[in-house]
Amino acid sequence: MTFGKILRQVRIKAGLSQEELAEKIYLSRSAVSRLENDKLELKLADAIRWFQVTRAPEAVAAMLCGVDVNALAQALTMLVGGMIIWG
Repeated sequence: MTFGKILRQVRIKAGLSQEELAEKIYLSRSAVSRLENDKLELKLADAIRWFQVTRAPEAVAAMLCGVDVNALAQALTMLVGGMIIWG
């Protein structure tokens, strides 16, 4: 399974350049680029740091469950909205 597209989306959403993210997660900029282009295997430790820095826990949950990130985010929004209405 490839995760490059998801990694790129959450990095951009967080407003980080490849270089800024690389510095924060202790990788080289070229490693970030290769991960985003599915040319380097994503290690769990790197994924955890990536999603901590980009503050995208829904993305890691979606990846682990094999679900589309946008579909999961939409479902969570509906769930939280429902809890507020019913709460």
